[in-house]
Amino acid sequence: MTSILTTQLDLPSYVCGKPVRGGDVLEVRYPYDNSVTGTVAMVGPSELNQAIETTLAGGEPLTRFQRFEVLDKARRLLAERADEFAALIRLESGLCVRETTYEVGRAQDVLQFAAHEALRDDGQVFSCDVSPQGKARKIFTLREPLRLVAAITPFNHPLNQVAHKVAPAIAAGAPMLLKPSDKTPLSAIKLAELLYEAGLPPWMLSVFVGPIESVVEPLVRDERVELVSFTGGTEVGKRIASIAGYKKVCLELGGNSPLIVLDDADMDLAQTLAAEGCFRNSGQRCTAVKRLLVHEAVLDDLTRRLVVRTAEYPVGDPADPDTRIGTVINEQAAIELERRVHAAVEQGARVLAGGRRDGAQLEPTVIADVPRDAEMICKESFGPLAPIVPIRDIDDAIDVANASPFGLSCGVVTDSLDATLRVVKGVRTGTVNVNQVPGYRIESSPFGGVKDSGLGVKEGVIEAMKFMTTVKTFSLPW
Repeated sequence: MTSILTTQLDLPSYVCGKPVRGGDVLEVRYPYDNSVTGTVAMVGPSELNQAIETTLAGGEPLTRFQRFEVLDKARRLLAERADEFAALIRLESGLCVRETTYEVGRAQDVLQFAAHEALRDDGQVFSCDVSPQGKARKIFTLREPLRLVAAITPFNHPLNQVAHKVAPAIAAGAPMLLKPSDKTPLSAIKLAELLYEAGLPPWMLSVFVGPIESVVEPLVRDERVELVSFTGGTEVGKRIASIAGYKKVCLELGGNSPLIVLDDADMDLAQTLAAEGCFRNSGQRCTAVKRLLVHEAVLDDLTRRLVVRTAEYPVGDPADPDTRIGTVINEQAAIELERRVHAAVEQGARVLAGGRRDGAQLEPTVIADVPRDAEMICKESFGPLAPIVPIRDIDDAIDVANASPFGLSCGVVTDSLDATLRVVKGVRTGTVNVNQVPGYRIESSPFGGVKDSGLGVKEGVIEAMKFMTTVKTFSLPW
């Protein structure tokens, strides 16, 4: 495998393992200095149709053990090349090496969990003689993989989000066509090469980029595709839902996750969760803390502590191990974040730390007295912002949390079991984490949101495998 640390990449798309070159190419730039990291060859309608037809023609299905072997070998190969993949993620996303190294570790977890699930029996048995109307029979269930899954992944986790689509599909035996983000496709292409090397039959995976009008939307609309799994923005997700037609759709969309800090909260823990929740991954996580809902009784204390803690998140060269905040995805995104900060200030908010922008970099920013109708917190602000909203009590916190059109995740910092249960029951969201950031999970646990954060379909390795299969029942005399 050619080093991806020092060489500009010139990558193909892959149609069932066959490289596609020639024609238009997609250029990928390093957000930190705008240098070219690499290019990817784009496909057109004919290659898309070829990918669909070749996938549906299929090949010899892999046994459970063979699926396990592919995933386990891929995990070991990824571990051996962790530094190279971490560097590649940095060079296409601008995330600091601390975050990209962590992401490669998470992707290894996904492969490991998927490998284990490939070995797990998925059937049930129902005895029929359990009622007067029953017969001397047993009903059995089994899961059969879908014939064709399409997946579209975002830029903020260029490797791990791809792993979360591809690994469960392999474990379930469902072939996939993957379209990674145009902003960060290189890690996805390299992961596909690694999976082919690990023994994945080429017909089970295609990875490509192409124009929205002639490739991406036709992929979503195609009646031969049985499932579209999308992670990304709400507007695009709703567009996909409107054009997908009669097929399964899994949408993991935006978030506006609150961290509720109540008056009995451990302040040391609260400041750590606030900083990590707002600033990790340059704030570019759908589950990042986007609103700090802080009880008036501890508002001044937490605000002071967070300002102090923010100094521990230096902005700098993403390749420097001491850097904690790299770039956001591009300069346009940073300019928009900066504009939202200025708009909140015009409404009466106060910037207490950070706020300065340099190209695609924005300092971690603590903003106090943020109005509840500020654009910064009414819309998903994908960057290292920490807007603080005072709340009167737990009922006020729940009301503010639920006022958002999003419902992905929520955190609450409290030592009260009663308060914990009120938040768990009261906030309409996909996840509530107690004394932890809203986004905490492991790669196999269910994950997903409601309202504008998604249709309630869960992801995570186990749930994704369920959604990529159908249940068949059959009965036998017994």
